[in-house]
This record gives sequence, C-alpha cells and structure tokens, in this order.
Amino acid sequence: MRLIRRLLILLVILGAVFVGVGLILPGSVRVERSAVIQAQPAAIFPLLNDFRKFNQWSPWAARDPEATYAYTGPDQGVGARMTWQSQQHGAGSQEIVTSVPSDTVATALDLGAMGTAKAGYTLKAEGGATRVTWNLETNLPYNPAARWMGLMFDRWIGADYEAGLARLKSLAEKGSV
Repeated sequence: MRLIRRLLILLVILGAVFVGVGLILPGSVRVERSAVIQAQPAAIFPLLNDFRKFNQWSPWAARDPEATYAYTGPDQGVGARMTWQSQQHGAGSQEIVTSVPSDTVATALDLGAMGTAKAGYTLKAEGGATRVTWNLETNLPYNPAARWMGLMFDRWIGADYEAGLARLKSLAEKGSV
C-alpha cells in the first residue's frame, strides 16, 4: 500500500512539474532556414509569389501527391490564396499578405485546429547568387502541452524547410520557372 501511495505522490509531483514548467516555456516559436541559390532574386521570386508554382518545390506536396489544392484570388501577389486537403497534412489555407518583387513574400497560414501562423520568404542578392530565407512565426496557446510541443517545432518544421529550399534551389538553378 505504501508503494502505491508513493507512486501516486510521485505522479502528482511529476504532473505538477510538467504543468508548471510548461506554462513558463516560450509562448511563441520562430523557425528559419536559409539557402544560397545560384540565381538572381528576379528568377526566384516567381516561384515564391505564385501558389500554383509552390507545389513544384514544396516538401509537403512531394510527400502527399494525393492532396487536393484550390486557388482563389489573383494568380500571384497579395490576395493570392491556396487551400489544401491532405490525408497526411490535414486541411488549411495560405494567403499572400505582402509581396515586394525580388525581395519579400509574406503569408498568413490557417492550419485549422492547429492554429494560425505567419510565414514568409526574403531574398537577398549575394553577388551572382541569392540567399533565400524561409521563416515561420506562431504564438502558442497558454497550454502546457502546446508549449512543450513548441520546443520541437524547429526540428520538425526546420527539416521540411531545408528539404523545400533544396528543391527550390534545384528548380531555380535549372531555370525552370
């Protein structure tokens, strides 16, 4: 009986530590990855500013070829919107909210039950090449489990961003815009 009581006390203490630490973990997450692409910003920008071209290099489209996509608004730039439905990645939408030619594309993501986020790309000329930076920022709910999961975002999303940037690099360097 003492053993069971001690185990229950230990579980309560561990639960309290999990919750307590979880509530003081960061409430926001930022993930960022960069790649240097041997192409000018003007050659890369159209691949980022048009959702119809996004799936040519997206790491997620490559993983789920059965996903369905719908496009609304203009073909490119501010107001262009893509929605998706995927067995592997769920449903969501992405809309371009800022578009500065050969410089920046910013998007608003709606991931349904998983929340919302801001993502974007910046292009910076480096000699005859371009440094493309892909980032994501989101606020986490005041929920210990979500905050603990937030610690894993960089590993999870960062790996996808690295794969996507590698695919973008290959596509842009071939001149397949």
